[in-house]
Amino acid sequence: MKIDVNQDTCVGAGQCVLLAPDVFDQRDEDGIVVLLDNRPPIGSHEDVRQAARVCPALAIALDES
Repeated sequence: MKIDVNQDTCVGAGQCVLLAPDVFDQRDEDGIVVLLDNRPPIGSHEDVRQAARVCPALAIALDES
């Protein structure tokens, strides 16, 4: 799995951080997503998928190949 985030569309809701804190973080100044690991371990994949599904701005793109 490879992850890409679009900081321009992120609204800072923080759901991704709550679901996958080892993969996502937020900037202190505005809450915009920060990607910590663009190729997370297999054990994190389901949490990352859920984070992408619940993102209100659809700012998380996943490549499952």
